[in-house]
Amino acid sequence: MTTDRDHLTIHEAHRLLEERRFSSVELTRACLDRIRYLDERVGAVVTVTEELALRQAEEADKRIAAGDAGPLTGIPVLVKDNMCTRGVRTTCSSKMLQSFVPPYNATVVDKLEEAGAVIIGKANMDEFAMGSSTEHSALFPTHNPWDLSRVPGGSSGGSAAAVAAGEAIFALGSDTGGSIRQPAGFCSVTGLKPTYGRVSRYGLVAFASSLDQIGPLTQDVTDCALVMNAIAGHDNRDSTSVPEPVPDYTQCLNGDVKGLKIGIPKEYFVEGMQPEVEDAIRAAIGQLEKLGASIDWEVSLPHTRHALAVYYVIAPSEASANLARYDGTTYGFRYQGGESMWDTMEKTRQFGFGAEVKRRIMLGTYALSAGYYDAYYLKAQKVRTLIRREFDEAFEKFDALVTPTSPTVPFTMGEKLDDPVQMYLSDVCTLPINIAGLPAISIPAGFADGLPIGMQIIAKPFAEETILRIAHTYQQATEWHEKRARIV
Repeated sequence: MTTDRDHLTIHEAHRLLEERRFSSVELTRACLDRIRYLDERVGAVVTVTEELALRQAEEADKRIAAGDAGPLTGIPVLVKDNMCTRGVRTTCSSKMLQSFVPPYNATVVDKLEEAGAVIIGKANMDEFAMGSSTEHSALFPTHNPWDLSRVPGGSSGGSAAAVAAGEAIFALGSDTGGSIRQPAGFCSVTGLKPTYGRVSRYGLVAFASSLDQIGPLTQDVTDCALVMNAIAGHDNRDSTSVPEPVPDYTQCLNGDVKGLKIGIPKEYFVEGMQPEVEDAIRAAIGQLEKLGASIDWEVSLPHTRHALAVYYVIAPSEASANLARYDGTTYGFRYQGGESMWDTMEKTRQFGFGAEVKRRIMLGTYALSAGYYDAYYLKAQKVRTLIRREFDEAFEKFDALVTPTSPTVPFTMGEKLDDPVQMYLSDVCTLPINIAGLPAISIPAGFADGLPIGMQIIAKPFAEETILRIAHTYQQATEWHEKRARIV
């Protein structure tokens, strides 16, 4: 079932709502119908909040009628299921939190509601955001709308797949090592990971606190800028939130990259990269050069080769500390029938967590344990500083860096489940950016055998305007972002 309201962008839907071509209630019902029709096959949505959504849509229609509507008023959105939503269960796609209903909203959810957006549900994800394919959800896997036999990427695979399938106008995801950008690349949508501290993490269920960041997944760059206008900004409830002024991100979308200096780090064209992906990204960079950007192909970031190892020490270490709270005494699932307190605690974690989460908890606990802390965790933090300094030096010469988002197109379901290292390599182009706390965006840049290819644009901290400007200029000159997955 396809209607003329599927695959609308935010700015198109806003214009049509203002022109009274349809109401927010009708637009919301269209998205809910699309979820009912498609999601048994896509598996993008964990919880549908129909009653809440229709109530919010009615309020949005009143604001539109009163002339009090902003760009997001009346627009349906899906929220990744690791962001707290008052009165709506927040599962992190884990058995551990399957029945958890928060009594408060994450700050980003409050901001969306203030803007008048309509929350139609919660999106599927890898359990506690640990994974690169959304096959590690404890509830059900998500499939890629471009080819249902393939993964959508992870861990925000549900958010990306829902936008690509037209089940939501936009979605929120979280990005710890590429979890917005990699699924955006795999599903041919636009995904932005903001600077660490730009968007409040209050109410986000923590995976790795020094790496996590919330960001938008949208149909195009203009939508991305509109969502950032709504969710960015300082929050007193988040101690890592940075009190930097928030610009109007739509003002930088001027369709011009003349004079900008863009570097291409050679380490990101890794051994084993799929040739079609490399060809598409080189062609996209050539397009930016034709549009007036100055391109330097001889950039080197040699410490990048250590980023994967650094990430898989720091992220599991922080995860092991953050997930220690799930012991059956305070939150969520509790094993019944334990012979003692310790037995109950042990079996709660044994049966409450999935295999990937337990793998990372064990890795992190080992790295933080006495005798190994200096050898692993402390050394990883020192290399992290070197990686950050290398980026700082690069941004003294360049306005932005451009790389592939992923070395391959979406892989088939189950292909890498038995090989965690191969799965971790899916994020090899994206996780250095989290280690350095930088902003980066993934935009559609081509197809190989009908499967999407993403291009990543990186900038210095709080330079989201630069990457939005470059990405928007590229999208004005190309049509990759206008192609839509067709599921019948």
